[in-house]
Amino acid sequence: MTVDRTHFTPLQRGLHWLMALCILAMLFIGVGMVSTITQSYVTLVSIHKPLGIAILVLALIRLVVRLRYGAPALPADLPIPMKLAAKLSHYAFYALMLAMPLLGWGMLSAAAYPIVMFGGVTLPPILPQSDSLHTLLWNAHFYLAFAFFALILLHVAAALFHALIRRDGVFEAMAPVPSHDQDLAPAE
Repeated sequence: MTVDRTHFTPLQRGLHWLMALCILAMLFIGVGMVSTITQSYVTLVSIHKPLGIAILVLALIRLVVRLRYGAPALPADLPIPMKLAAKLSHYAFYALMLAMPLLGWGMLSAAAYPIVMFGGVTLPPILPQSDSLHTLLWNAHFYLAFAFFALILLHVAAALFHALIRRDGVFEAMAPVPSHDQDLAPAE
């Protein structure tokens, strides 16, 4: 759904940047987890689990907010393949923001590992204990993390392309701080 606004709402921008920080932290924590056998592994795992659940909750909120408030239209002069790529990449983002935490939760459930949140609250398992299921979900979680990282790099490249090359208002629509030209429509 597109709307007549030229910018995302402040709530949408806040959720975008908060989730960007959480997801980047999560990816680097994940890399740290799989590349260490020191005592820091336990610390990283204790952060990774509740942060993943926080990302899942934020993604659900963000999806509801997106459905409620829509998104500004892309510039009219943006080539159709680029518009299609933008839409598909955003679908992929939402799919991964929801799937990655659920895969992690399912993976830990299949291994009978508890998911302890900040404050000591333990989440219930969502899948039965199964070694083969744990392996399947671990592999999916591991390889989709690389796909997620690649999608983030593509997203950042597209944002820089719009901000520095096209200067068409797309980057400003989601900028964390409103620009002085808030009323300009994206390159229309």
